Amino acid sequence: MGKKAFIFPGQGSQYVGMAKDLYENSVEAKEMIKVAEDAAGVSLSHLMFNGPEEALKQTDITQPAIFVHSVVLASIMRTLEPDMVAGHSLGEYSALVAAKAIQYYDAVALVRLRGNSMLQAGIDKPGTMAAVVGLSSEVLENICREASEKGIVQCANFNSPGQIVISGSVEGVHAAMEISKAKGAKLVKELVVSGAFHSPLMSSAKESLKLKLDVTPIYDAKIPVYANVTAKPVTSSEEIKNLLYQQLDHPVRWEETITNMIDDGADEFYEIGPGKVLQGLVKRINPNVKIFGIDKYSDVERYL
Repeated sequence: MGKKAFIFPGQGSQYVGMAKDLYENSVEAKEMIKVAEDAAGVSLSHLMFNGPEEALKQTDITQPAIFVHSVVLASIMRTLEPDMVAGHSLGEYSALVAAKAIQYYDAVALVRLRGNSMLQAGIDKPGTMAAVVGLSSEVLENICREASEKGIVQCANFNSPGQIVISGSVEGVHAAMEISKAKGAKLVKELVVSGAFHSPLMSSAKESLKLKLDVTPIYDAKIPVYANVTAKPVTSSEEIKNLLYQQLDHPVRWEETITNMIDDGADEFYEIGPGKVLQGLVKRINPNVKIFGIDKYSDVERYL
């Protein structure tokens, strides 16, 4: 028998109206969203259900909104359980709650602080990110090393074969974009972001997060959690805490993560949360596995 893997989306998957049908159709979902608002100290439901989109796009709102939507979905399902989990960047926190390594209320507070800290780091040390399509990871890593003469830049997300995001200072990223075009990249596109995520420019956010991690109860995971930093399974609470700390300025090794999960027996993947970004990535990484999306109440009804 193959294994089931839950994967959880990160920033960029939000949309106005997210989780509204969950709130309206499930008492448990409604209570969980209210608990999240208490923990986060912000009216998440109003912004999630009604927008405006610009407010929902703000890093300090986006992160808890996506986290809450994802974890509520995973929590109200009763007849579908994962053998392993992973999450893309922010989604790793959703995965850790699903694996019972962090309690929901504590994780909401962590995610809210993470979003705030990353937003502030982007103000203190402005940077940018860009998607590069059509170059191998080795070629792009060499490009980043070359462009580093102009400013900080590194690979931030190894998303799928030939789809990589770079991050760093404006000068460094722009230099890497120009070199990538010259090296024959199919697409080079700067992203609209509030900071240089998964780069050294997140150092202040990393330190703020560490203070919160040090006082947050973290437990051994009940099932393997494949970490962004290593792309390998982890269950130890101490290792989980250390990897969350490292995550903010290390690349997300998503392609490698999915490949390792498949090698360890996963043949059914369920993207739990808003949007379809991870479903597309999994299909590009390995078209032979099954991939499903759980986003709406109608998706979750069969598993109640």
